Amino acid sequence: MFLAVLALLVVVTSFFFSSPTSASLLTSTGSTIELDGIPYYVSTKSFASIPSTFYTQALADGKSMGTSWIPVTVVKAASVKLGTTELQSTLETFGDIDDVWTTSFLSAVLILGGTSYTSNTSTIFSGADAPSVVSSLPHGVGSEIPPGPYLISPTGDLYQPYRLYSDTQGAFTQPLISSLTVEGTYAALPATVTGIASPGIAVPSRLYYVKTPDKPLAGVRTGIKDIYDIAGVGTSDGNRAFYRLYPPRNVTALVVQRLIDAGAILVGKMKTSQFANGEIATADWVDYHEPFNPRGDGYQDTSSSSSGSGSGAGSYPWLDLTLGSDTGGSIRGPGQVQGVYGNRPTHGLVPLTGAMPLAPQLDTAGFLCRDPAIWTAAARAVYEGLPFYDQYPKRLQTIGFPTSETIAANTVVADTNTILLAFLAKIEAFLGTSATVLNYTALWDHTKPDSNLPPLSILLNRTYPTLISKEQTKNVRDPFYADYAAAYDGRLPFVDPVPLVRWRFGDSLPASELDVAVNNKTLFKNWWETHVLPPAVNNSATCSESLILYTSGANIVYRNMYLDPPVPPFGYDDSQISIFAEVPDFVVPLGVAAYESTITNHTEFLPVSVDIIAARGCDGLIFNLVEALLAAGIVSIPQAGRTASGGEILGR
Repeated sequence: MFLAVLALLVVVTSFFFSSPTSASLLTSTGSTIELDGIPYYVSTKSFASIPSTFYTQALADGKSMGTSWIPVTVVKAASVKLGTTELQSTLETFGDIDDVWTTSFLSAVLILGGTSYTSNTSTIFSGADAPSVVSSLPHGVGSEIPPGPYLISPTGDLYQPYRLYSDTQGAFTQPLISSLTVEGTYAALPATVTGIASPGIAVPSRLYYVKTPDKPLAGVRTGIKDIYDIAGVGTSDGNRAFYRLYPPRNVTALVVQRLIDAGAILVGKMKTSQFANGEIATADWVDYHEPFNPRGDGYQDTSSSSSGSGSGAGSYPWLDLTLGSDTGGSIRGPGQVQGVYGNRPTHGLVPLTGAMPLAPQLDTAGFLCRDPAIWTAAARAVYEGLPFYDQYPKRLQTIGFPTSETIAANTVVADTNTILLAFLAKIEAFLGTSATVLNYTALWDHTKPDSNLPPLSILLNRTYPTLISKEQTKNVRDPFYADYAAAYDGRLPFVDPVPLVRWRFGDSLPASELDVAVNNKTLFKNWWETHVLPPAVNNSATCSESLILYTSGANIVYRNMYLDPPVPPFGYDDSQISIFAEVPDFVVPLGVAAYESTITNHTEFLPVSVDIIAARGCDGLIFNLVEALLAAGIVSIPQAGRTASGGEILGR
């Protein structure tokens, strides 16, 4: 038979002692195995059982492997009789679409739904180096078993192996697996990857899942930013003391639960800068090390606060979707520097129950991913009732775009300008329009509601830092400090420098300053909707009267640079339009720009993106537009790795 090597490496166990004289309770939490050099995690819970008469021969031949588990591939027959050609074609498809199944699972093949295997040929796959044992189950028997790779025990129990990948980029805080004891909850993955100083992340076979209207995210491997509660595990908010102080959560955050209900497979919680405040590698990150950006030389900042979500989406082909949050740019920044799709949605599009607040007036939940189809499916699942539009505005406006006369100071700027101008020409042709320049700061000066109001750069200079500092001190810091002091004899917990500086700024302000900040935000929002972009109108065929583009060029930010001490995030720029106007703002990757790396002493490449803004409530318009641009070849699906075309990540 096909001689796959199945080596049992680790059996993970847990011990509990109620007293020195009590009996020890030994509980197996699963096994870590290797199959032809690939590590897998196998739960103690079997998926299904099959009659022993159909695998006796497979077990007999498998004894030479020296293990009680035999690798087996389950195939569902499309017809009563299955020929060798059909079987070969099916297995080749398995190899094309799945990274968990390999030819090592061809020690035995179990065919479901057919009465017989119609070929006498014992070798069924060109990748196998020895014949496979082929058995069939009659129609109706084992119909609940999905196709794919399994391990079979001497008692006829089938186990689903999870492939283990190493989190080499440091994107995760905690690998997850569905709990074996309490349905609907999760537990820390009790497995790792031998010889690699990184957590192991377990992913199930893609072959087990079929997307349906009720489960549009079936089998989509998803990472969750560690500010969202997940039942059964703790939430860190990027702070070690916070994680250790509070017990595992009992309820999953609403956003996450909607993903689960749509079929998403949670594989882990992902790093966030502390309490979702903006931190820069490496100086600002103290409790946890910032994840690594896969692009370019591998030592660029990942941006924050959804650093883990952005790093994972840009690094790992085995990870399909990540959930982040955006208060002041925490999804858009990681999306831009990792060169993946990311969205800040219309504010209030989904309740943030079970998520740590930064500023409720600004907080939003969005996604980072490489494939716009998955992006859109996640949006439909989470943003319930969101309308989608397949007609697009004829009006297009730009903010800060280069012109054909722009003189580039260096290669990265020249490449960025070329990419942005090429995209602009293509989207103009696609929409059948010509873009106009939007100078909204000058428009404010001429149309502001009160002539005594200052320019936007002054009006909104302190609005963001005031909102986040006053709100988070009240909603997060104060109860955390009180709980920690009660547990540790009045002590304070450690907190990174950035949140401390911001919280102290909030403490220095009178309570009335929060009202001023809210008022300034409201002034801008109302003005924007009156003079720039009215909110969605239900009977509008295009939802938004206009689309607005602003630039997201390649940014070179080395993570090994020494920084000055942090200060509150004063100032105003174009990225804050969406946070104050409450409008959707989507990052769309376009290409890469060359730069000379001081790390590698070689030419490397960083992502170039554009941001698309629409009217409040018109998120579905942008999701559909991006898919249409993909179909037209104007944008593409970036690959995981060193550049948008893939490639081995340097230093990993």
